[in-house]
Amino acid sequence: MEVANAGMYDGATSLAEAALMACRVTRREKVALADTVSPAYSAVIRTYCQSQDIAVETVSPENHMLDEETACLVLQYPNYLGYIEDLQKLVADTHEKGALAVVSCDPTAMGMLQTPGHYRADIVTGEGQPLGIPSSYGGPYVGLFATKQEYIRQMPSRLSGRTLDKNGKTGYVLTLQTREQHIRRERATSNICTNEALYALASTIYLSAMGKQGMKQVAELCYHKAHYAASQIVALPGYSLPISAPFFQEFVVQCPAPPAEINAALLTKNILGGLDVSDRVENGMLLCVTEMNSKADIDTLVAALGEFK
Repeated sequence: MEVANAGMYDGATSLAEAALMACRVTRREKVALADTVSPAYSAVIRTYCQSQDIAVETVSPENHMLDEETACLVLQYPNYLGYIEDLQKLVADTHEKGALAVVSCDPTAMGMLQTPGHYRADIVTGEGQPLGIPSSYGGPYVGLFATKQEYIRQMPSRLSGRTLDKNGKTGYVLTLQTREQHIRRERATSNICTNEALYALASTIYLSAMGKQGMKQVAELCYHKAHYAASQIVALPGYSLPISAPFFQEFVVQCPAPPAEINAALLTKNILGGLDVSDRVENGMLLCVTEMNSKADIDTLVAALGEFK
């Protein structure tokens, strides 16, 4: 992408602000929300849009029917269940209706997958927690937000620009300050404050230290460890992968018993189990494997899951 801001609250609010921005850019008041976007993110989008009388319509990515009143199609990449959708086709179909493609992506996955910008997405957001930020029981985190140069004046949050001082030295300043601290709040593009600056700095240092090759290595670790875990789990009696689609580090396992029961048993072994997604897949459990999980960790999980048949 061509321009990024100085950070948002988190991934969910970044995506919600992106939907509002798409409405400002297109001057339309309807958001198409893919049903494969995280329910938590979807709830935040609906909360943001409700206060501004913007309609939110849930659609299936494969069968979405956008019209000329739709401001944007909101997608997640990889999606809520961990699988990789055909972003190139979805973005192209969205542009045919004059709408913007808004994509929430996993920054770690971008070390391995083609970026949304490669597929001509208009606004890209993400959760910055994987970029060297501790989980901290759910926050605070930092939201990522990037877009095309032509939409820069509609971007939320603060923008940092590089310039030269009178001595010819490089300096960084706030630029295009059409923010709520500087103009009338009803004319501001956002109401984001400065509380995420510390983690925005931390994630910047992490990216600088890792470099392109380091991010690629982290992505490959996540991918291979996740696929190793999936292969070991489906070899157990009663377990299967119900969704036949490529995935990165998250995947759904269909279990031989309700995930709530399995998770309760896992907790007695000091193992935090997967997310119960039985509302999407019968006895479905969403698992995530990262570079922080060792082979021994995965084998311990597999052995514990093997006790359920």
